Amino acid sequence: MLPNSIDTDKSKRQIIFEAAAQLFRDKGYSATSMRDLAQKVNLKASSLYNHIGSKEEILSSICFSNAKRFRDGMQQVEQMPGSPMDKVRMLIRLHVEVATEDLTSVTAFNDEWRHLSEPLLTEFKTMRKDYENRFQRIIESGIQSGAFRALDSFTVLYTILSSIRWLHDWYRPNRQISPEELYEQMTTLLLKGLVK
Repeated sequence: MLPNSIDTDKSKRQIIFEAAAQLFRDKGYSATSMRDLAQKVNLKASSLYNHIGSKEEILSSICFSNAKRFRDGMQQVEQMPGSPMDKVRMLIRLHVEVATEDLTSVTAFNDEWRHLSEPLLTEFKTMRKDYENRFQRIIESGIQSGAFRALDSFTVLYTILSSIRWLHDWYRPNRQISPEELYEQMTTLLLKGLVK
């Protein structure tokens, strides 16, 4: 249980969001009630509404803050000098960093976004698709330049993404592999078949 003494509304709100992300990971968004959340943060259910508007507000915040992190990372990668291979490596690093730094939020981001209601669902899906399209263009530039094998860029993209989206389910800080070692091993495995 979290302590009852919380100094500011901001810290209380942050604790509520973190607790909700843990519950979404452990129970799923649909199975998590406001009563569950109130119990986890030692508040009455009615008191939660002094700090948050709804359960969906929390899910929306988690989904969009992670989506923005990926979007910002993509913008940095696109603007950096370097080959398509360098850029694919940096995007894999971005996914490893996000997955190992905030496991709970990434779980909600990867698994529970489908519970967003409209128009948030469409907005989120548009951001996700934009990220994937930009990633695919980097892969295509590597194929066109001859740096990568002449493979289907869609297949390459989803092989990479599906291979890194499971990290939040498996990785824990007490694993005997550091995020850096994980990144090195994943890039070796994923990119060996891509390079000519």
